[in-house]
Amino acid sequence: MSFQITDMMGRTFELKSAPQRIISVVPSQTELLYDLGLDEEVIGITKFCIHPSAWQKNKTKIGGTKNLNIALIKSLNPDLIIANKEENTKSEIEELSKHFPVWISDICTLHDALAMISKIGAIIGKKTTASLIIDDIANGFEQLTKNNKPKSIAYLIWQNPWMCVGSNTFIHEMINSLGWHNVYGLETRYPETSIEELKSKKADLILLSSEPYPFKEQHVAALQRQIPNAKIILVDGEYFSWYGSRLTLSYSYFAQLAKTYC
Repeated sequence: MSFQITDMMGRTFELKSAPQRIISVVPSQTELLYDLGLDEEVIGITKFCIHPSAWQKNKTKIGGTKNLNIALIKSLNPDLIIANKEENTKSEIEELSKHFPVWISDICTLHDALAMISKIGAIIGKKTTASLIIDDIANGFEQLTKNNKPKSIAYLIWQNPWMCVGSNTFIHEMINSLGWHNVYGLETRYPETSIEELKSKKADLILLSSEPYPFKEQHVAALQRQIPNAKIILVDGEYFSWYGSRLTLSYSYFAQLAKTYC
């Protein structure tokens, strides 16, 4: 029996039956499929889908999130592809949509993330499990204690050029969940910046993310010498940017950050 589904871009299409050959081209949504209880139904993932580790080892890799192997995907003949507006390349998704049902998420807020989990759970017949994950996340974030004196922070995702996080991003939403103030919050998306501008922002904390640029301790030390008045730390980017079931771990990580750097 066929049924219609609508993705988060407002695109509606028909599935002939519950999907049994799924390809996920978004790491956080791949992990969600696993936590919802799928296994054999997922036939392809990207090389960046590192969770769960077992899938990273034994599932067919169909390229990177922005460099998909279209020919390989076609050969796998999926009955559903799960994608994301920001993480995937528009032209590649448009090409795949000519041949297969492609469900696209569009996520900037925690509410969006919870809606995505609910919708994917419904599509794959895992509504109950999805609801349990949603309740866990919602309750955890609700219990986060925000600082009375908000820390001003800058969240860096790249160097050469330096790039940071502005508003209208999921990471910005996660920063707000801590009760912290993003000093680049008046800019949108992922603006370029400079050492001079970072100094002028006078952030209490500068967060160097583990992804997409793999910042390490040597980067902390080098930047600390240039901006001695700020506290510079490494943070796990998965907890700030993965908007699937990883959020069941994020709130505990954020609580520890808030406690350490209050």
